[in-house]
Amino acid sequence: MTAVAIHVDQLWFAAPGGIGTYVRHLVPALARSDPELRIVPFRARFSDREPPEPWLAGYRVEELRWSIRALYPAWDLLGRPSLPPSLRAVELVHATNHAAIPPRAPGQRLVATVHDFAFLRFSRMFSPTWRALYRLGLRAAVRRADAILTPSRATAEDLVARTRVDPGRVHVTPLAAVLPEGERQIDRVLQRLRIRAPYVLYVGTLEPRKNLVRLVRAYRRIAGGDLPHALVLAGPLGWGHEPLLREIALPGPGEIVLTGPLPEEDLDALYRGASAFCYPSLHEGFGLPVVEAMARSVPTITSRTSSLPEVAGDAALGVDPRSVSEIAEALCRVLTDTDLAERLAAAGRERAARFSWEETARRTLQVYREVLAR
Repeated sequence: MTAVAIHVDQLWFAAPGGIGTYVRHLVPALARSDPELRIVPFRARFSDREPPEPWLAGYRVEELRWSIRALYPAWDLLGRPSLPPSLRAVELVHATNHAAIPPRAPGQRLVATVHDFAFLRFSRMFSPTWRALYRLGLRAAVRRADAILTPSRATAEDLVARTRVDPGRVHVTPLAAVLPEGERQIDRVLQRLRIRAPYVLYVGTLEPRKNLVRLVRAYRRIAGGDLPHALVLAGPLGWGHEPLLREIALPGPGEIVLTGPLPEEDLDALYRGASAFCYPSLHEGFGLPVVEAMARSVPTITSRTSSLPEVAGDAALGVDPRSVSEIAEALCRVLTDTDLAERLAAAGRERAARFSWEETARRTLQVYREVLAR
């Protein structure tokens, strides 16, 4: 029986973000796809020891002795401290966040996931600490990993262009949306969150890379009159959120709602109740919220940059994320043109159906087997 140690730190982060979603869905999908695979989750030391995900109760999560503050730079720079004997004994280690590349034991294989290159393209939009960790971790991944996974061709091309990595070591494993089961309680959730319909929705961490200051300015250009829609920004506050809060505090038309972090059931209801979804991010390695919105038949607007055209195809309305007027025009079109909204809803649903976590797991397992066979 093959064993793989998978780094799951991100699940304990206050704002897990896209990497947390990746880990949350990849690990169970791997277990479903290959019941013979022995999965050993491991994490750094956190003050909160409770498993953040119910499915983790089925695993013995290996806790390391060090916090991420000490562990990540030491791993990336020095290649130590070593993993404990229980983890050195497994055949393969998967570093799911390239900010932290653990050292491998002799004969052990290493797979790393590089999610995006925003830390290089928009370095000022990251804290100095995380910017340094991502840079160091990228070098460590290129130097040590037997294979590198990326969620999109765009990120794979960035990786090959910006490093000396052999393209044969790079593998694309796209992500997917998950639709919760059970009865939909849209009205009840909106009432509890004090959100009135109609509204335009954004989902994700509130951080500079997501370009939300421009989204707020675009929204205020069209708000009011025949467009009574609110703007709902759903997600945790991230690093560098202060300019967004200052922008929201300025007087202007319309209503802007910040929900904070929400459980998946509430996010599902928010998606389904939205008149439109707008995701004008400056750079994404995949752009998972775009697929999540399209899977729920929400007319979607997103950027014509990085991986987003690759993910959305022609099923979303593309905009220049640096143009407030273009974002405003797209919002106005989707909210006033019923035929366009219906076409986008149908095309988005069809497009999102092409992605699945089973396919992500299948491709990931294929990479595991390839590196173990060498």
